[in-house]
Amino acid sequence: MRLPDDNNDKSGMTPTIVSTIVAVSMFVLVILVVVLYINHRQNPPRRHTGAQPAPTAGAMAESYPDTKDLIGDSTLTPDDLDFWDMYPEETPEPEKEAGETPKPQESDPSTDGRHTLVVDRDGKEEWVLISPYLPKHDYDFTKLVCQSDLMKYYEDGRQASFVGVDISKAEGYVDYNKLKKAGVDFVMLRVGARGYSSGQLVIDEYFTDNIKRASDAKLEIGLYFFSQAITEAEAIEEALVVLQQLQGYTVKYPIAFDMEYVDNDTSRVEGLSRADKTTIAKAFLDTIRFGGYEPMIYGDKNWLIKQIDLSKLTGYDVWLSQLEDVPDYPYRFSMWQYDRQASIDGISGNASLNISFIDYSEK
Repeated sequence: MRLPDDNNDKSGMTPTIVSTIVAVSMFVLVILVVVLYINHRQNPPRRHTGAQPAPTAGAMAESYPDTKDLIGDSTLTPDDLDFWDMYPEETPEPEKEAGETPKPQESDPSTDGRHTLVVDRDGKEEWVLISPYLPKHDYDFTKLVCQSDLMKYYEDGRQASFVGVDISKAEGYVDYNKLKKAGVDFVMLRVGARGYSSGQLVIDEYFTDNIKRASDAKLEIGLYFFSQAITEAEAIEEALVVLQQLQGYTVKYPIAFDMEYVDNDTSRVEGLSRADKTTIAKAFLDTIRFGGYEPMIYGDKNWLIKQIDLSKLTGYDVWLSQLEDVPDYPYRFSMWQYDRQASIDGISGNASLNISFIDYSEK
């Protein structure tokens, strides 16, 4: 049995199916046209008629889709994109300030040749800068020769130094004739001292006998005074005592100012500043020079470098006390006490030996 419309659809296709086919075909056609259009815009045909004008900002904007169209309704943030963690963060190097120069490496004071080692009386060591303004000695200590405890200095194969012994009450009775025969050229005799606590002036009880017998033995004579002066006036007083005691004797070697601290006790000079000690020393030395004699300052390396100001005393010779085989004192000196426990004929106990690089008897 057929319905009335059966004769109108002999192919068996209903209107719905036909409409669907047409719609799909139109959709495919539209997509094809869009693809062709995009390809044409991205790859325009090349022309060889010369350089093309640069696209305008408006044309470039038309060639890219709107950002809103690409993103749409996306809610992603940069923190949701974990690929940022794939790369380590770089720490920028700090910028150097303009004019900044690298700091030079500090040199070793023990080897740089510009410092000298000073040992304080408490044993503390300190490397002190050698002053470029103070005169230096020019001795070549490879020319030193020690013979029977006697240090001698040679130049061009000839002895250019003089052997000395410093003597006080501590040495007791001294046979100066034996000293002369043992090779001693000069003696440095202690005239006296100022009490390091009382401040009283005392003449060495052996001095008068020592200077007489040393003179009789034809030894050259120099003198020294152990000072504990705390004022210029006291220093001048000490120098005047020395000048008074040497009357009647020939003294060609220097008269030395010897100020020291006292071991295991407190001396009068403990409270003096470096400037004070320098001024006091100069007062003594100037008084000796005014009296017509050669002044000299005595001291160990620590005293000469740290306790007084040598720049104020460059006009005076130095008697260095350094108990070493070779001194490392950098500045100029003319006499060196190198041993206090030597043995020599004429002194029964320990002898303090010296070498003078100057023949003061000819000065």
